[in-house]
Amino acid sequence: MVELKLKHFGEAGPGGLPRFKAPVAGRWVEGVWVPVKSPIDLSPYVEVARPSGEAVEEALRAAYERGRWAVRDMPGERRLAVFNKMADLLERYRDDFVEALVVGNGKTRPAANGEVSASIERLRRADLDVRKLYGEYVPGDWSSESLEAEAIVKREPLGVVLAITPFNYPLFDVVNKFVYSAVAGNAVLVKPASSTPLPALMFAKVAEEAGFPMEAFSVLPIPGKAAEELAKDRRIAVISLTGSTETGERLMRAAGIKSYIMELGGGDPAIVLDDADPAFAADRIATGIISYAGQRCDSIKLILAEPKIYGELKDRLAERLNAVKVGDPRDPDVQMGPLIDVETAEEFERAVKDAVEKGGVVLAGGRRRDNYIWPTLIEAPAERLRDMYLYNHEVFAAVALIAEVRDVDHAIALANGRRYGLDAAIFGNDIVKIRKAIRLLEVGNIYVNDYPRHGIGYFPFGGRKDSGIGREGIGYPIEYVTAYKTVVYNYRGRGVWEYL
Repeated sequence: MVELKLKHFGEAGPGGLPRFKAPVAGRWVEGVWVPVKSPIDLSPYVEVARPSGEAVEEALRAAYERGRWAVRDMPGERRLAVFNKMADLLERYRDDFVEALVVGNGKTRPAANGEVSASIERLRRADLDVRKLYGEYVPGDWSSESLEAEAIVKREPLGVVLAITPFNYPLFDVVNKFVYSAVAGNAVLVKPASSTPLPALMFAKVAEEAGFPMEAFSVLPIPGKAAEELAKDRRIAVISLTGSTETGERLMRAAGIKSYIMELGGGDPAIVLDDADPAFAADRIATGIISYAGQRCDSIKLILAEPKIYGELKDRLAERLNAVKVGDPRDPDVQMGPLIDVETAEEFERAVKDAVEKGGVVLAGGRRRDNYIWPTLIEAPAERLRDMYLYNHEVFAAVALIAEVRDVDHAIALANGRRYGLDAAIFGNDIVKIRKAIRLLEVGNIYVNDYPRHGIGYFPFGGRKDSGIGREGIGYPIEYVTAYKTVVYNYRGRGVWEYL
């Protein structure tokens, strides 16, 4: 049984597991105690309070009636000072957050440390979001209809943001959505993933200690159905979701007309040109496949290589994936830990079987034990790709198809044939081919000679087609959590425009 060892967070429960209350409008409330399982051995490691419907209503009412004004009326410099205090506290409590990510997510210790570091940097870089908050001046002089008038176009916070976060980055995604929502003056309600709620609850303690007005920040570990009901409320002005395409579609149907930021399904293609360095490309692509066991929306799932490089690339990639050590992420020699649950591992297994039945050949991996899988590469005939489950669906696991294509046009057509359009990678040096792919690929982000990785969002990211709405990244979500307000000043007949 996995044991969670935290120095600064949680209370001991009667059953021996640590317990975490839910922060609701400045109070830490109890509710139904729900055990949460570690993917390491599928045993419970913590109990989390699921707040009642009355507590959820209290959180929303406080955010709408008091919280949004508390943040909006806080001077911007004070907001930034509080964010920097949060960053300092995350650094102070780093070991506890790393422990929560290793035990709760099955991340290796270096990956968990990386997520904490990214969260700290995101808080400190809130000062860059502020650039997008300034408005404009519009002179009326350029039209006879508006002569002797002028306007300012200002940005205002929309009010209350409902942030729905995924399991795979349960600290960073909470921090990221919190930062761009609150720096703009909004109150924030967070609905964390049911399988990994702990980092969000711990971060709320950090926010409270840093002096953030907690009537403007609640964390609600509620089921997905309850979140859909909450999303319908007209007091919710913005929904920021990172999750599956299916979840996004369902949420929009339920919630109706609001402002949305949605990063949805992905699973990215990598196009490898004949003049690429095969060793370099194989290493970067392999990292893009195995990072956090492939449980990333920007994970590489499809490799399309031109004929001259295909054979060597395929061999190098299979060799690299076969060398990955899979196991308990607490072991410092392990490079890839478990999937979040058995259901995902079962989907992986079905998808591999489907690919083989349709002409695919397993070159690496293909094995599963409980919720542990081995990084998998499947060679597929290009003409059969469109029939395969792995081509048409995002399987959240370290698995990728590889196919030989005739040329870059063939690769672009296959990449664009998927329903998703989050990212793509291009490896090579032929600038004409690269430029053509950049122009024609139907994706939100393109990485040239690197694997897709969104990081802290220093470069904006987001998808097209079924991969989402809007852009995340520093500064860019401000577009979706604020509204324009135009204020027109009329001076007609007041003598302001008269020549002296």
